[in-house]
Amino acid sequence: MTRVLVARQDNLGDVLLAGPCVRAVAASGAQVTLLAGPHGRAAGDLLPGVADVLTWTAPWIDPEPPPVTAEDTGAFVALMREKSFDRALILTSFHQSPLPLALLLRQAGVPWIGAISEDYPGSLLDLRHRVDGDPPEPVRMLSLAEAAGFSLPPDDHGALALRRPLPNTAQLTGGGAYVVVHPAASVPARQPSAAWSRETVRALAADGHRVFVTGAPSERTLTREVAGTSAVDLGGRTSLAELAAVLSGARVVVAPNTGPAHLAAAAGTPVVSLFAPVVPQERWAPYGVPTVVLGDQQAPCRASRARVCPVPGHPCLDTIDSADVCRAVTALAQPGVTSPVPAAATS
Repeated sequence: MTRVLVARQDNLGDVLLAGPCVRAVAASGAQVTLLAGPHGRAAGDLLPGVADVLTWTAPWIDPEPPPVTAEDTGAFVALMREKSFDRALILTSFHQSPLPLALLLRQAGVPWIGAISEDYPGSLLDLRHRVDGDPPEPVRMLSLAEAAGFSLPPDDHGALALRRPLPNTAQLTGGGAYVVVHPAASVPARQPSAAWSRETVRALAADGHRVFVTGAPSERTLTREVAGTSAVDLGGRTSLAELAAVLSGARVVVAPNTGPAHLAAAAGTPVVSLFAPVVPQERWAPYGVPTVVLGDQQAPCRASRARVCPVPGHPCLDTIDSADVCRAVTALAQPGVTSPVPAAATS
């Protein structure tokens, strides 16, 4: 059996977006090992087609990179040599280079390596793939698999997907319809203020929705404040698989541009995307599910990739009217909504 390494070494959402690419490789009959970073590793366990997940912190990708040491890179090369992969696909965002990892994989003896690369790779890559335009990130990564000779089977929809069955979370959500609000994001520039999120939860509850607020253990203070007395606080009470199950059962998920928004999309749940334009929504908006994008996409922070909002008051998100969120939730919750709803931007 052919052994293929697929690498995506940044965050949870990035790994989820690699799902169609992974499935295309697995559909060939290859055994797929996912190489993830520590921030995205848990998502790898949820991807259909992944046989094994390895974790290594890439100093050129991780937001808090460790020092580069001969001991660390040497141990990684030794592990890759021991695994004896036949091929490797290196998945990166447009601003990341695949070449450092390609160099280490070459040292480990991997005989064939493909990646998207603008830089001249010399002998580091066997396939130097180019992507025109600004396609959604899952399409961009899938195109690398296709260029390498892998393709999705005819019955694969090409959207994001999760390994099922998911855990039973009825003890958390009870019976009846509900909406999820996930207020946090991986970087502050993509996260609305706690006060705005709390007001939006109140508006959704007043509109007749049963609301759950989700978050990681480190976000419990935020989720407690946002939930208040209007919603049920699930902050820190779920594993990633349990969070996926909660999102899967929701009528709609309201979230900023962060991993759980992509987790909701992978679960097949419509998303109201609170999208700060520090990165382009064309690439990073929730993919493959009905979606309404809210937020000023022409704000001064546009395309800056800022991690902390550079504009006082965070206007791209905090000026969104909660009534617009309620209207978007109502539109997406209608029976039979199966295609993306036209995006709406607030100013």
